[in-house]
Amino acid sequence: MRLDKYLVECGIGSRKEVKKIIDSRGITVNEKVILSPKENIDEENDVVKYKDEVIKYKKFRYYILNKKGGYITAVDDPRDKTVMDLLPEWVIRKDLAPVGRLDKDTEGLLLLTNDGQLNHRLLSPKRHVDKTYYAELLEDISEDDLENLRKGVDIGGYITMPAEAKKIDSKKIHLTIKEGKFHQVKKMLEAVNNKVVYLKRISFGKLTLSDMELGEVREINIEDII
Repeated sequence: MRLDKYLVECGIGSRKEVKKIIDSRGITVNEKVILSPKENIDEENDVVKYKDEVIKYKKFRYYILNKKGGYITAVDDPRDKTVMDLLPEWVIRKDLAPVGRLDKDTEGLLLLTNDGQLNHRLLSPKRHVDKTYYAELLEDISEDDLENLRKGVDIGGYITMPAEAKKIDSKKIHLTIKEGKFHQVKKMLEAVNNKVVYLKRISFGKLTLSDMELGEVREINIEDII
């Protein structure tokens, strides 16, 4: 692979920006300064450094974010702050996109990747990936309400699939769903005459927040996801 393409793929900058870095003697390959963007490198074995930091090539990258409230799940937006604004500088953003969405006021686990095929696979209606939410409610929830959530409720012409609903206390539950309909959790609670006042996704498939701080980002591997 050409050096300039390698650096662009690693998120160092655009072709133009990368050329300037190379011209300024900012890139070494196997400890040797390289001045030609056309230099061919072995992305698997050569050691490429920028500012004395090793730049490791990965075709696909996977990150999990513990999303804060107040950010929309989008790559960019003309009016609102997006989840991309929560990402630290070390995250390589080239072609990066969220998998699915969390509402603006919802916190919790969000996967971001540049692997479009995986993104499509996880969001396919045929996959039924489990998503678990922690919800705080306005009203007490009864056992009958929980049983209705487990069986499936009408959220506006659509009957939800069977869900797992576990009471934590009278106004707090864990709800695991397999679909990803718009405002689904909120609508499900409205269907049993209640209202969500706080919502946080705590797991998505195999992924969990574990001990992640709010706003924290971690890079993970494909094996952590599937």
